[in-house]
Amino acid sequence: MSDEPWMRGLHTDTGYLLYRLGLRAGSLFNAGLEQHGLRLRHYAVLRYLATVEGARQRELADRLGYDPSAIVSLLDDLQRLELAERKPDPSDRRNRIVVLTAAGRELLRDSEQDGAQVTDALLAPLSTEERGTLHALLLRIAEPGGED
Repeated sequence: MSDEPWMRGLHTDTGYLLYRLGLRAGSLFNAGLEQHGLRLRHYAVLRYLATVEGARQRELADRLGYDPSAIVSLLDDLQRLELAERKPDPSDRRNRIVVLTAAGRELLRDSEQDGAQVTDALLAPLSTEERGTLHALLLRIAEPGGED
């Protein structure tokens, strides 16, 4: 990071450092996902869908913290790429649930190594213990009350 006097002040601001890290991490992850026509937000939806039997659009918005209209657009993209599919909800035919397709599962499996490489590059300066500590701290910040 720069030693410019104006930057030293920003480097004492944890919020700013988290913001910069988020930008850098997002950029690196997006670069790897572009080969599949995806961005990190698409990948987050796919990762969530891999953990459930199906989800309503509203659930996806709530769980991922995305605006409901953004979810609709993301799902349109994923459905066009045949990575996710909207199906009738068996418990309420007026609703649709979103499920991961076989191609979506395959993409997740194939892209796990890419994601691990990005994480390794970002965390290269840290020891294994420091990585664990950072993960635990970020989880506490990102999901307050969720580590019970």
